[in-house]
Amino acid sequence: MLLQVKDTSDLVKINNIQELIDPNIDTVNAQDQQGQEEQQPESFKKANLVFPSGESLPRCWVDAEYRNS
Repeated sequence: MLLQVKDTSDLVKINNIQELIDPNIDTVNAQDQQGQEEQQPESFKKANLVFPSGESLPRCWVDAEYRNS
């Protein structure tokens, strides 16, 4: 799955979807999609990621207490 970094508009490939959808984890490992060479995985905060369309991640992926609000 590809997501976009808010600040830079760079695309990153999410390595583990389970990390992404788990609301108890606030960072995900992903690879920057710059250039032609495979990039090393880096850690990205979920708060800094959006879908390529600009839409925010679902609240249930980032807030473990979303049902209590």
